[in-house]
Amino acid sequence: MNPNNNFSNNNNNNSKMPKFNMGWIYGLCIIGLIIAFIMGGNSTGGSAGKQLAYSDFQTYVAKGYAESIVVNKDNGKLKMFVKPNYIRTVFNAGTKQMGPNPFVEVQYGSVEKLEGFIDAARAQGVFKGGLSYESDQGSILMYILQAVGPIILFFAIWIFLMRRMGGGGGPGILGVGKSKAKVYDKEKNENPITFKDVAGQEGAKQEVQEIVDFLKNPKKYTELGGKIPTGALLIGPPGTGKTLLAKAVAGEAGVPFFSMSGSDFVEMFVGVGASRVRDLFRQAKEKAPCIIFIDEIDAVGRARSQNPSMGSNDERESTLNALLTEMDGFGTNSGIIVLAATNRADMLDKALLRAGRFDRQISVDLPDLNERKAIFEVHLRPIKRDASVDVEMLARQTPGFSGADIANVCNEAALIAARHGKKSVEKQDFLDAVDRIIGGLEKKTKVMTASEKRSIAIHEAGHATISWFTEHANPLVKVSIVPRGRALGAAWYMPEERQITTKEAMLDEICSLLGGRAAEELFTGHISTGAINDLERVTKSIYGMIAYAGMGTNLPNISYYNNNEYNFQKPYSETTAKAIDDEAIRMIAEQYDRAKAILTEHKEGHNQLAQLLIEREVIFAEDVEKIFGKRQWVSRSQEILEETNNKAESSTDSEPAKDAEGHNDTESTAGTENTENSTTPSTDDQNQ
Repeated sequence: MNPNNNFSNNNNNNSKMPKFNMGWIYGLCIIGLIIAFIMGGNSTGGSAGKQLAYSDFQTYVAKGYAESIVVNKDNGKLKMFVKPNYIRTVFNAGTKQMGPNPFVEVQYGSVEKLEGFIDAARAQGVFKGGLSYESDQGSILMYILQAVGPIILFFAIWIFLMRRMGGGGGPGILGVGKSKAKVYDKEKNENPITFKDVAGQEGAKQEVQEIVDFLKNPKKYTELGGKIPTGALLIGPPGTGKTLLAKAVAGEAGVPFFSMSGSDFVEMFVGVGASRVRDLFRQAKEKAPCIIFIDEIDAVGRARSQNPSMGSNDERESTLNALLTEMDGFGTNSGIIVLAATNRADMLDKALLRAGRFDRQISVDLPDLNERKAIFEVHLRPIKRDASVDVEMLARQTPGFSGADIANVCNEAALIAARHGKKSVEKQDFLDAVDRIIGGLEKKTKVMTASEKRSIAIHEAGHATISWFTEHANPLVKVSIVPRGRALGAAWYMPEERQITTKEAMLDEICSLLGGRAAEELFTGHISTGAINDLERVTKSIYGMIAYAGMGTNLPNISYYNNNEYNFQKPYSETTAKAIDDEAIRMIAEQYDRAKAILTEHKEGHNQLAQLLIEREVIFAEDVEKIFGKRQWVSRSQEILEETNNKAESSTDSEPAKDAEGHNDTESTAGTENTENSTTPSTDDQNQ
C-alpha cells in the first residue's frame, strides 16, 4: 500500500464534500418560527373555546358535561374540556366546527373553593375526570417569540436576500462588497482551453504567451533587471477572440485565474464597486502569483468627465479610482498580472492606459485569409462534412468575418444540411450559410409583378456591368434577384483585402454602386427607391474621401477627423462645409455620368444579362463572362497567389538538393491551387 496515494485520495474525497451554506440556517430559523407560531397560537390541537361565568361552569359540571379541568394559578382561569356527547349542547355546533377537544374558559375566585367544589362533584359522581394545573412561566419564551417573531422573520428574509444579491459573506455590510470573481484552477478544470484551441492571431498569442512565461519563469527576466508587466489590454472588434485568449491563458498558466466582468463591479449601493475591487486584489494577493481577467472593462474604466456637473457618476468613478490605486498605488502587487478586454478602447480613461498599469496593449484584429482558414479548421472539427468542402475556398468567401462569425457559418451550414435531411454537410450548404448570414433568408414566396421583376433585374445587371468594366471594382461572384431579408436583389462580389486604398479604387467602387440607379434611368425611364442602400454607401464614401482622406480636388490634403466624443460642433467652418458639399455633389455627378456612359456603350450585353436574370433569377460570373468576354483585369488576391506560387517554384528549382526537406514548403503552398474559381461574397442590396 502506498501512503501517498491514500493521502491524495482523502484529499479528493474531502474536496467533494458539500460546502457549508448559511442559507440552511436561515431556512431552519424560518421553519422553526412558523412551527412555534402554529404550536404556540393553539396548544389544543386546533380546538375552539368560549368564555363562561363561574355559575355556568358549576351547572355544566353538575350535569356531567366536564371531561377534564385544567387550572392556571397565575392568571386565575381554568379550562373545562367538554365531553364529545355534549359538544353540540354546550356550543350549538358539531365537532367539525369546534374541533376534537373544545373547552370553556372560566375566571374562578380561589383555588381552595374550586377544589372543594370539584371534590363534592366527584363525591356525587357527576365528575370523574382529571384535575391538573398549569403555569405561565413555561410560556414566557412563546410570548417573546410571538412578540418579536415577526421582526426576526423580517430581518432573516432581508439578510438572506441581501446575501444573495451581494454574493455571500465577506467584506462590507452583509457581504455585498465581496468580489464576484470566478477562480479557475488548472487541476480542477477537466477540459482547459489552451493556445492550440486558438486559431490565428499569432501576434496576439505571442504577446500573451510571454505573459504566461513571466509567471512561470520570473527569474529569467528579473535577473536582467526587467520588471514583470503589470497588465495587458486586449483590444479588438467584437468576436475576434479576446475572451478566448484569456481562457487560453487560464489553461496554460498553471496559476490561479480570477475572471470577472466589468459589469460585476456595478451595484445599486454606493461604494460597493470599490469594495469589490479591493476584495478582488486582496484575494489575488493571497494566491499570488496569479492572473486577474476583467472582461468588458469599459463598463468601469470609462473616461472620467471633466465637468463634474455634466454626466458624472460618483459610483463608477470611485470604482475606477479604486482600480487605479490597486493596479499601481503605494501597495505592491508583485506576482499579479491584470488582463482586460474591450472593444471600446477610445472610451477608456487615460490614467488606466498609462505604462505601469496596462503596460501592453495587444491588438486582436479581424483575421486575414490564412487565419480564417485556421479558424475554419478548428470549427469544422465536430462537423460531419462532405469531401466537397474546400476550407480554403470558404476562407476566401468570408473576408471581414470574425472568429464568432466563422463559427456561426459552420453552425448555420450544419443546420441547413439537417433541414434538407442530409447525412453530411456539403459545399453548397456552406455557400448557402454565407449567403444567409450576409444577405438574410431567401423569400421565394414574395409576390412580384413582371414589371417589378424586370426593374430589379435591370438594376442588378447595371451593378454587374459596371463592376466588369472598371479596373478597381471588386470581382463579381454572382447576381441574384431572389429577395433576401429586406433586399429585393443583390450583386455579390469578392472584396479585395487591400492594405491601402487609392482614390481611383474608391471612385471605381462608387461608380459600380451608382450603376443600378443609372441602369434604371437609362433602360426603364424612371428611378425607384431600390437604390437607397447604394446611395447611402456612396454618400458616406464620398464624404470620407473629401473630409477625412484629403482626396478632394478643391480641398486637398486636409483631414477634418475629430475623435472628441463630446464635441457638438463641426471641426470646420460653414464656408468649408459648403465647399465639401459642393465637392461631394460634383464627384457623385461625375461618377454617375461615367456609369451611364459605360452602360450605354455595353447596352446590348446589359440587356442580355437582365433577360438572363429574369429567366434564371441567379447568374454567376461565368455567365457574365460568356456575354462580355473575359475580364481584362486580374484580381488582387489572384495576383498575390500567382506571385506566391512563382516564388515557391523558383525556390524549388534553385535548391533541388533539399527535396528531402521540402515537405514543409509543399504544405504551405498546397492550399493555393484551384483559386481561380474561389470567391468571396459582398452584397450590394436593393432595398424594398
